[in-house]
Amino acid sequence: MKKVLSFVFVIALLSSLLAMSSSASSTSWVSVYIDNEQFTGGIEVTDNTTFVGIRKFSTSMYKNAKVTYNSTTKTITVQTDNLYLTATAGANYITANGRYLYTKSPIYMKNGVMYAPVLLMAKAFDAKISWRNANSAFYVTKGSGGILSGSKYYNSDEVYWLAKIISAESQGEPLLGKIAVGNVILNRVNSSEFPNTIYGVIFDRKYGIQFSPVANGTIYKDATWESTVAAKICLEGYSVSDKILYFVNPKVSPNSWISRNRVFFRQIGNHAFYI
Repeated sequence: MKKVLSFVFVIALLSSLLAMSSSASSTSWVSVYIDNEQFTGGIEVTDNTTFVGIRKFSTSMYKNAKVTYNSTTKTITVQTDNLYLTATAGANYITANGRYLYTKSPIYMKNGVMYAPVLLMAKAFDAKISWRNANSAFYVTKGSGGILSGSKYYNSDEVYWLAKIISAESQGEPLLGKIAVGNVILNRVNSSEFPNTIYGVIFDRKYGIQFSPVANGTIYKDATWESTVAAKICLEGYSVSDKILYFVNPKVSPNSWISRNRVFFRQIGNHAFYI
């Protein structure tokens, strides 16, 4: 779990460097360099996030990258010797070698160009990225050309059980709500108050059954596709909060022990999350 926490720290650090007084789109104040050569493709700063044109960034990272676009699904695909990447307009993640990289601000199309966050694109290409205040620029240094594959990065048992509890607890919830449920599980894993494995947290009975799907058996149902995506996003390190340890549906349990004894964090969909 340490790799998850370290990635959260890196994202938080880089995000803080992108703070703007306005969430409006801009292209004038930030630059991107790839191996010290200025990137000449589209750059957009939207919702405090720097986006780059996927096609141009990909061919700048790998000259012979094959980039195709499906106008029906609004999906762009990038293929190189070391990377298979997809991004869909409106989605909150890109896929790279079977991994799911989340963005709070969704992928979008503008003037015929598909944009994705430069942080995610650099990560997908296994590149290092840093920020220089002196000239308001990101510096990307090429790496292996492709992120480690999902089959090697993810622990299949962790994905299996995390997806199951997310699915059982979050039917009908938005993707961010599913991710938050997964965050609760992983935060418990990293807390000395709970077992140190995903399976152990789900089936923890120290103070009675912790999750209703364990009691009613729905934990054993197949996980939905989006719940599996949410589980992988959580395991990549994206976190709504690294402090939330509880959640409850206040409509179902209006006077729960959680709401009476824990500190409220925020509401996402039908769930209220607590520290």
